[in-house]
Amino acid sequence: MVNWLSLVVPFAYLTILLGSLYTFSHLYRARKLSKAASLEPWFPPHLQRNIYLTLLHLDPSESGEGGPSKVPDSVLKAALLRRATEDIHRVLQLQNAKPALQSLLQRGSVGDDLWQRFLRAEKEIQEEIKDVVAEANAFAPGWGQLIFQTANEMAQNALLRKRVEEIQAQVTAEKEWWEKKKAGIQADFMKELDEDSKATQPVPTTGRGSDDDAVLVEGGGPTAAQQQGSMKKRKKGKN
Repeated sequence: MVNWLSLVVPFAYLTILLGSLYTFSHLYRARKLSKAASLEPWFPPHLQRNIYLTLLHLDPSESGEGGPSKVPDSVLKAALLRRATEDIHRVLQLQNAKPALQSLLQRGSVGDDLWQRFLRAEKEIQEEIKDVVAEANAFAPGWGQLIFQTANEMAQNALLRKRVEEIQAQVTAEKEWWEKKKAGIQADFMKELDEDSKATQPVPTTGRGSDDDAVLVEGGGPTAAQQQGSMKKRKKGKN
């Protein structure tokens, strides 16, 4: 009897310990999932996916006579391709943001909530890619292996067009700036030419020399005839 009691106590202790650990783990995971679900999504709502799902589940029988007909497969394929293109954009954003986010997380510059949001976005995009591949294979076997290649080309073309538009906008702005600059330089140059032309004009004569002679005469100064007479007298005296 004593031996059984000595064995029951350790088993009871282990049972209580394991039960406590399981309860703690369950509550911790539930709390973690609840906290992750309450975090703000990394990306905005997936509009292209919503459009595709709406077209896919559009039932013409619900609208009665005169309602919309079944959506053609070509439209559904185009919508699915648009969805895959948006997935490519999101994958590129995650790839570009991950190194910087990891560095900031190691330095303690960002909180763990932001990292959890990022991890959840990565998991969601992985599930999204799997869903798109399955949908593509449902339309045509093997298309799931090519749809993202086509979507990547479309995404690159869209980025290229956007870059060209930005360059054209910069060219237009720089052209307007240069036209204003050239007009200002031309105005300053014409102003300098006007100032130089005014500075190089000859000064008009006002007859000041004749006036000075008149003043000397009127002031009793010796005339030329008087100066010649005085010089003759001096010569005679010397003789």
